[in-house]
Amino acid sequence: MTLEQLRIFIAVAERQHVTRAAEALNLTQSAASAAVAALEARHGSKLFNRVGRGIELTEAGHIFLDEARAVLARAEMAELRLAELAGLKRGRLLIQASQTIASYWLPRHLVEYRRSYPGIEIRLSVGNTADAAEAVSTGAAELGFVEGLVERPQLKVTEVARDQLIVVVAPDHPWASRRTLGADDLIKAEWVLREPGSGTRSVFEDALAKMGVPVADLNVALELPTNEAVRAAVEAGMGATALSASAAVSSLEAGLLSKAALALPARSFNLIQQIEREPGHAARALIDSIVGKRRPA
Repeated sequence: MTLEQLRIFIAVAERQHVTRAAEALNLTQSAASAAVAALEARHGSKLFNRVGRGIELTEAGHIFLDEARAVLARAEMAELRLAELAGLKRGRLLIQASQTIASYWLPRHLVEYRRSYPGIEIRLSVGNTADAAEAVSTGAAELGFVEGLVERPQLKVTEVARDQLIVVVAPDHPWASRRTLGADDLIKAEWVLREPGSGTRSVFEDALAKMGVPVADLNVALELPTNEAVRAAVEAGMGATALSASAAVSSLEAGLLSKAALALPARSFNLIQQIEREPGHAARALIDSIVGKRRPA
């Protein structure tokens, strides 16, 4: 049974005439008759009685007409839903982002996206860079946004913004008034860092390695799971840390933190996607919105 057969049957039943139904559907009379005959033969039920030159529905035909109309209506509704998805009138978008991006960069893009596509439900999960890479790899998220290095052959990585990593200390820390810092200073200091797997930590350690500072020699006094916890610990006087300038700006402006004299390179905010998965309409619209008008983080 096909949808086309159902359409023909309904047209014939409503007009009680094969020729007029065929003309309405732009078919030949033989094609319309064959479709009705195929339904009757396949299911062993007579749908029409031939009365003289006319036809009329049998009892089975009357019952089947209601069901056929319901099935055709559901099919048309399904087509409408697909059209709505293509037009971004409804749908769902699953995103996983690392903490810095989720807290300080991504929200403004999601607000703008939501204004353009209010029918799209956005579900954002937050973790570290490793979590986001795993979620996109397994299909738990369609898109990921991370600031750390991602080296998975199944993932496509696209830079979408730039961010500045800075080292900060409490205002009474010796580094607050220092104009230069050397490798020995970095090794002797106490550090409060994000957990392994976070983009902030991996980028910071990579920068130190390029400066010739052995990462294994760092004195890491505390490892904490969020930017907020790291910032609070340093504000309380526990050592130094590396944070996104976006994450530290409010504390710097309030005088709760001071920027240390250590220049770190800018880092990328990256979009990650599964190479083998074509992004859906909702995901593609967000990608185009962000990539089409990049601006500094």
